[in-house]
Amino acid sequence: MSNITVGNLQGRSVNVIDGARTPFLKAMNKPGAFTASDLAVNCGNTLLTRQPFPADAIDEVIVGCVAPSVDEANISRIVSLRLGCGQSTPAYTVQRNCASGLQSLDNAALDIATGRADLVLAGGTEAMSHSPIVYNHQMAEWLGGLSGARTPVNKLLSLLKFRPSMLKPIIGLLRGLTDPFTGLSMGQTAENLAHRFKINREEMDNFAVRSHGNLARAYDLHFLNEIVELIDSTGRVYSADDGLRKDSTVKKLAKLRPVFDKKFGHITAGNSAQVTDGAALLILASDEIVEKYDLPVLGHIKDVQWAGLDPAHMGLGPVHAVTPILQRHQYGLDEIDYWEINEAFAAQVLACIAAWNDEEYCTNELGLDAPLGELGLSRLNIDGGGISLGHPVGASGARIVLHAHKVLERNNEKRAIATLCIGGGQGGAMLLERA
Repeated sequence: MSNITVGNLQGRSVNVIDGARTPFLKAMNKPGAFTASDLAVNCGNTLLTRQPFPADAIDEVIVGCVAPSVDEANISRIVSLRLGCGQSTPAYTVQRNCASGLQSLDNAALDIATGRADLVLAGGTEAMSHSPIVYNHQMAEWLGGLSGARTPVNKLLSLLKFRPSMLKPIIGLLRGLTDPFTGLSMGQTAENLAHRFKINREEMDNFAVRSHGNLARAYDLHFLNEIVELIDSTGRVYSADDGLRKDSTVKKLAKLRPVFDKKFGHITAGNSAQVTDGAALLILASDEIVEKYDLPVLGHIKDVQWAGLDPAHMGLGPVHAVTPILQRHQYGLDEIDYWEINEAFAAQVLACIAAWNDEEYCTNELGLDAPLGELGLSRLNIDGGGISLGHPVGASGARIVLHAHKVLERNNEKRAIATLCIGGGQGGAMLLERA
């Protein structure tokens, strides 16, 4: 196998051997049945059981996770030990907001390309339903003062300082989905893009219906063989993404009210990604390991790019990450057989398509001489996306890479790109090729 480029680094081939993901389960206003480590371990157990090598043959484990629970510090190490990878196998956790799962694969690819590792388990996990609810600053100060009071009088004085307002909680999920630099929620940044590119409500809802329809079709045709079942402590079996709405229509979605700009906005719960729990893991290997264990190769990671942009327009991150990859390899948009653009919001994906076809944006923001052209929907997220199956932020990057490889294999095509926007104003993208 020939050498490849990972980012700007020449190195050894990075082979994608296998992968699996859990069903993505909607957060239902209470903690779900599985913690983030539970999800990753269930996913990893099935994946590793079908391999010809033992779990302790893995050189390192890298897991992306945005908000592990207080009992899951360095969640990757917990997952590694629970999977039986052994005490001597190092493991670490990465966090790049929505692209944490993609970041873990990038790190694994770099380690293989540079010879630091030969066999890596990487991916992402997230239990968004377990996001913490914490005390506010005033409550924390009051508790600190109370615990520091040494005399009965001081304790009484501290108790008298209590105010009911101190009990108002901070909802970790809502705070985490708000950009601390701009003060905008992720949905508000999507509203910015809708306004900038004149994307109307009907277009967004049409895209959302398309996402559900594509996912429904994928289930009907048994295309999602990467999903492994989950069984909770009560014996309940979870075998499919539970956010799918087969009966979704534009007429039904039109009844939903805007969430982020109630007076003038168009972003609703129906045309946004679902808050979800889930995990996705992949096995990456060098040529030497492929030969040693006679492993089948699903595909290759050929190139990786990260980009930054205005946090208030973070949804355009894929445009800024993908474009340098296309330029390096001298590809046009139409020379990529399949695309996975994570569906954070319908408006955000539609804005990326519009930006590539907008002369002003391509010239002023991307430094191009002309628009890149139109990305056809027939090659984009053909089996659904975050709007229909959910977006567990730590796992989505790994999911779209795995599924892009599955789509290439199924359709006997050559190359795909998997890309995400990232809260805080970034984008990440991977160029993938079928074996």
